[in-house]
Amino acid sequence: MLLGCIWLADLKGDWSGRWAYLPAQAGTRYALTHCCCDYAVTDPTRTRRQWDNARDNYRRDWIAEFGGWPQSGGRNWPGHHIRDLGHGGHPTDPRNVFPIPDAVHTVVNSAYPQCYARGSRWSTIGPDRPYSD
Repeated sequence: MLLGCIWLADLKGDWSGRWAYLPAQAGTRYALTHCCCDYAVTDPTRTRRQWDNARDNYRRDWIAEFGGWPQSGGRNWPGHHIRDLGHGGHPTDPRNVFPIPDAVHTVVNSAYPQCYARGSRWSTIGPDRPYSD
């Protein structure tokens, strides 16, 4: 059963260059969301340990594909698990982890319990056109 959804990030990709010797531009938007469903609550201790053991290799693979792992003040951003470890999220699935600034990670992690609580603000319908640009 769906309990609510959280909008985690808005990934935007813009490109300009040449195609067939003509100037060209393209772009895309992708809303990264997590929908809280009636997932069974799990003990994240084992999966947290898996993530801790795999973190350096995960970041190395990320860097090979996307470039440097984001940092602030010389510290790596945390890897956020979209489907959280306490509700069965896979600790090392590349589609389940993305870098997020530490301060934002704290806010998002505090919103997850609200999302799983029935009747929270995350269960209301959002705007029809959330983009302002």
